Amino acid sequence: MTRQTFRLAPFAAAALFAASGGALAQTVLNVSTWLPPAHGATMAQNQWCEAVEKETKGSVKCHLLPKAVSAPPGTFDAVRDGLADVSYTVDGYTPGRFIFTQVAEFPFLGDTSTATSVAYQRIYDKYFAPLGEHRGVKTLAVFTHGPGIIFTVKQPVTSAAEAAKLKFRIGGGNINELSKLMGWNTTLKPATDSFELLSTGVMDGTFFPDESLQSMRLGMVRYATTFPGGLYNTSFVFMMNQAKFDSLKPEEKAAITKVSGEHAARLFAAGWDRTDAASRNIQKTTGVQRQMANEAFVNDVKAKQAQLEDKWVAAAEARGLKNARAVLAEFRAETQKLK
Repeated sequence: MTRQTFRLAPFAAAALFAASGGALAQTVLNVSTWLPPAHGATMAQNQWCEAVEKETKGSVKCHLLPKAVSAPPGTFDAVRDGLADVSYTVDGYTPGRFIFTQVAEFPFLGDTSTATSVAYQRIYDKYFAPLGEHRGVKTLAVFTHGPGIIFTVKQPVTSAAEAAKLKFRIGGGNINELSKLMGWNTTLKPATDSFELLSTGVMDGTFFPDESLQSMRLGMVRYATTFPGGLYNTSFVFMMNQAKFDSLKPEEKAAITKVSGEHAARLFAAGWDRTDAASRNIQKTTGVQRQMANEAFVNDVKAKQAQLEDKWVAAAEARGLKNARAVLAEFRAETQKLK
């Protein structure tokens, strides 16, 4: 080795050390989704990951797992226990576990995911987060899908009585309780089971937002009954493993917080609104017959829902929410402002 080479070696070693140190300092988040890669929610999660990498200047990156670490109902616990660092799930997939979130699942809230999701995020931050509704994980955002619709395969549904003659797949939450009061025959199953249930005739229909006809490949559906503001909504939580978040540097935590909350809620909502609109256009070409529920049908739902709202107010206040009825009124007012 020449004298010149010997002198350069320490500098080369230092450069290699710095490079390896930079690599070691990088944090990788394992990200799971149980919806298809092209689904709006999966794409929104990916957009959030891109925003995290940009805001942290590359010190935090996402690794998109090739398959879900759990079936949808187990996703909350999977993130809590560290099987994945980041994911989202439906609160209603585990009935009775979450109480405050049910407020975002009531009928007639709004005609877009954006209106309900942003209003929900604001109410959540103000009232629900301080009470630890999703304790065990770091809540990144909350959101809802678009307005819920009754979809059927063989016949339209024009009244509560007609609905009572059919079997439906539902996703849980308030719509599960509402269906019981309405006397409807419903079964709680994840969205991903819908194709098999409808294609085999085990179920006559399903309750879904518009986009699900495409994302769940439900080409057998021929009829849709819509409601002003939706028959229901579904509340979602977008979350991160708490220990993983706690392990980050202060500036990385600040960056993640910046792109979460309402920012992330809008990402998920925009994806849902976009795919809802695309699905409605496709339904026109595939011959899905759509009709708005008549006044009598809407009033039947309202009468039963009033009982559930009373029940929710009592349950929410028992868990520490003060003046729950006023919170519900504030939430509804917020969705109207965002229309």
